[in-house]
Amino acid sequence: MRDESGIQMEQPVLTFEQVTGKKRRFARNQFVLQNITFSMEAGYIYGLMGENGAGKTTLMNYILNETILYEGHIYIEGIDIRTARAQALNHIGFVSEENPFFAHCTCRENAKLFGVFYDKYEKNTFYQMMDAMNLPADKIYGKMSRGERLKFQLAFAIAHRPSLYLLDEVTAGMDPVFRTEFFHVLQQLIAKERVCILMSSHLTAEIETRTDYVGVMEKGKLVLFGESLDIIPQVNQKCKKGEITE
Repeated sequence: MRDESGIQMEQPVLTFEQVTGKKRRFARNQFVLQNITFSMEAGYIYGLMGENGAGKTTLMNYILNETILYEGHIYIEGIDIRTARAQALNHIGFVSEENPFFAHCTCRENAKLFGVFYDKYEKNTFYQMMDAMNLPADKIYGKMSRGERLKFQLAFAIAHRPSLYLLDEVTAGMDPVFRTEFFHVLQQLIAKERVCILMSSHLTAEIETRTDYVGVMEKGKLVLFGESLDIIPQVNQKCKKGEITE
C-alpha cells in the first residue's frame, strides 16, 4: 500500500470502509451501524467507547458474524471478510464473555477442539501462556471464575497468533491486580508481535490511560476517532454538557 506521495505504507490490520448495516425486512427495532470508516495499524491499542447500546459490541459482531448484512467493506490484513472469511478469521483473536467454548470441557480439551480451526495454532504456546497466568489446563471451563475464563481465552488467542485482538468489555469487574496483569500481557504482545488490539470499554479513565487511539460510538455512528489524549478531553466535555453519558 502506498500513500498519495507514492511512499510504501504498511498494510492496516483492520479497515472499515463506509460500512452501513442493512435492515432486514419485517424486523422491528433493528440496530445497525451507520457509515463507519476507520483503519487500525499494528503496534497500538485502540479503545472503543460509548454508553450501553451505542454500538461497541455491534461493531465487533460485524467482523465476527457472517449473517449480518451490510454495505461497504471490512478488511483484515487486506482480506475482505465477505470473500475470504475463513482466511480473515485466522487473523482474529476474540476475548469476551460471549465466546462460545464448551462449559463441560477442560481448558485443554477446548483448546484442542478449537485449535484445529486456526492455521498457526501452537499448543506449546497455549500451555506456556496458561502457566504464565497460573491457570491449570485441566480445569473445567464452566467451573471457572469470570477472570479465569478470560485468562484462558487470552491464552488460547495468543496461541493461534492473530494480528487483531478483539476484547469486548473484558475488564469490567476485574480486580485491580488482575487488570494490571492483563494489560501487562497486552503490552508484551504489542512489543513482541505485529498485532493491534481493539478493546471496548465504558470506563473513560481506563481508555485514557491504557490505549493509544480511541473511537467513540453514538447510536451506531463513529462520532470521534483519534489519539486518546486528544479525544478523551472532548468526551469529558460532552459528558459535562450531558450530550453523552459514561
